[in-house]
Amino acid sequence: MDDDFEFPAANNDAEMAMDDDDMDPPVGNSILKVGEEKDIGNGLKKKLLKEGDGWEKPSSGDEVEVHYVGTLLDGTQFDSSRDRGTPFKFKLGQGQVIKGWDEGIKTMKKGEKALFTIPPELAYGESGSPPTIPSNATLQFEVELLSWTSVKDICKDGGILKKVLTEGEGWQNPKDLDEVIVKYEARLEDGTVVSKSDGVEFIVNDGYFCPALSKAVKTMKKGEKAFLTVKHQYGFGEKGREATGDECDVPPNATIHIILELVSWKTVSEITSDKKVLKKILKEGEGYEKPNDGAIVQVKLIGKLQDGTVFVKKGYDEEPPFEFRVDEEQVIEGLDRAVKTMKKGEIALVTVQPEHAFGPSESQQELAVVPGNSTVYYEVEMVSFVKEKESWDMSTPEKIEAAGKKKDEGNALFKTGKYERASKRYEKAVKLIEYDSSFGEDEKQQAKLLKVTCNLNNAACKLKLKDYKEAVKLCTKVLEIESQNVKALYRRAQAYIHLVDLDLAELDIKKALEIDPDNRDVKLEYKVLKEKVKEYNRKDAQFYGNIFTKMLGQPKSAGAAAKNETGPMTVDSKA
Repeated sequence: MDDDFEFPAANNDAEMAMDDDDMDPPVGNSILKVGEEKDIGNGLKKKLLKEGDGWEKPSSGDEVEVHYVGTLLDGTQFDSSRDRGTPFKFKLGQGQVIKGWDEGIKTMKKGEKALFTIPPELAYGESGSPPTIPSNATLQFEVELLSWTSVKDICKDGGILKKVLTEGEGWQNPKDLDEVIVKYEARLEDGTVVSKSDGVEFIVNDGYFCPALSKAVKTMKKGEKAFLTVKHQYGFGEKGREATGDECDVPPNATIHIILELVSWKTVSEITSDKKVLKKILKEGEGYEKPNDGAIVQVKLIGKLQDGTVFVKKGYDEEPPFEFRVDEEQVIEGLDRAVKTMKKGEIALVTVQPEHAFGPSESQQELAVVPGNSTVYYEVEMVSFVKEKESWDMSTPEKIEAAGKKKDEGNALFKTGKYERASKRYEKAVKLIEYDSSFGEDEKQQAKLLKVTCNLNNAACKLKLKDYKEAVKLCTKVLEIESQNVKALYRRAQAYIHLVDLDLAELDIKKALEIDPDNRDVKLEYKVLKEKVKEYNRKDAQFYGNIFTKMLGQPKSAGAAAKNETGPMTVDSKA
């Protein structure tokens, strides 16, 4: 057999018409044992001769390296890479080999050896490959998968193909906000170097040099080196780029080859949903634990303004670390929330916009005044922290005591108008005693009372925060425990009125008045409800009146309007 034998795809029409979508999915060799043979699709049989390593398998486009021996069914050998002493390389799934190879080898692991029995329609079909392979021949190949180089179509349109030259570390990839450091060299197809750097830093989302770099680094691991083939749409487009400084020009519609190495990156995360508190990790911390609400943290920190003015410095110059309790408003909100995401030993730069810092008014700090509406920057080192005890580490009496404490904290916060923070306290209190199956009878009664009180108070918070649906849920939880609870009926009715569920509001108010006929608050709410009903009836009357006027083409009479005002949404006026 010739050395350049490359198992080209068969030239018969039936085979040429097939593509990957026509094939049944291959059976993974996780269900094959050594010595076992199975049909893995379309008559292609695989017999496992030797287990491979790991779990990864090559994908379409990957450059695989194999040793093989090919024989006819009668044992006649027609080709062998082992006899030549040189492994065979090809791109998987690109039609460079017969279909049976493309389908079979993608089921293999590194180091695996298998015997494939390939029917004619997945080999050379009616044409055969004279003089060694006859027409309609079933072939057998003993194949060992030595290795493969991954080639990834990053954008799924062939615009950026990535070939991994050196594997990276770990499993993480940079994200849009992260700051990466890369080395790269970019060349045209004729080998002309157009740009290179031994180390450049940029924010992933902002990009650098050309759009391909930003997209490629998001698929890379630390230390990974890759070869990119970049089409013009991810390079410099139809116009190209003029020469700048020491860099050559890029012609229009040029394909660029880039060797890219991801040296490292600094993780940047959004601490708040409004993206106004950002944290950039300068040094990774230890382990995986982070402070919880109520934890006592010890930090070193330096706070600066945008112009570099230091307004606070703690824990340096032989000072002990700055200690505070998380979620107790002992520091600004942005810093408070950021430290909750830090590990021991971590150093981070925290950027806090005014909404989560000192707000619109100027604030005198330790070393300088922070002007109103200032964005501030903290370099923070997490020295240590002691987490607040979690519920699973508490005894039953401790859980009840802690829940009572959270309730009292919530009450204090509510009285000062801090409804969101109060709500969190009530939620934590309920969570501490949520599962009470192991409680004694007295403890269950205490827990029940706390659940009722905290859920009621939390519903009051939600009403203040205009989260009416959550208020309904909390009141319903109370009523599941105490069906005659007037406060729960009253607050749920308030929420229903805001949600314009007026019939449900009326039911709750009537039930509350049945239980407590003289309750002044409930009576006042009933008046509010009746006014709402009148208001919506008026709106309905006006709406339908306008429609009828348009339909009839005549002005609406006062009598008709009055008649419409007594619509179906009437309520019992008895209080």
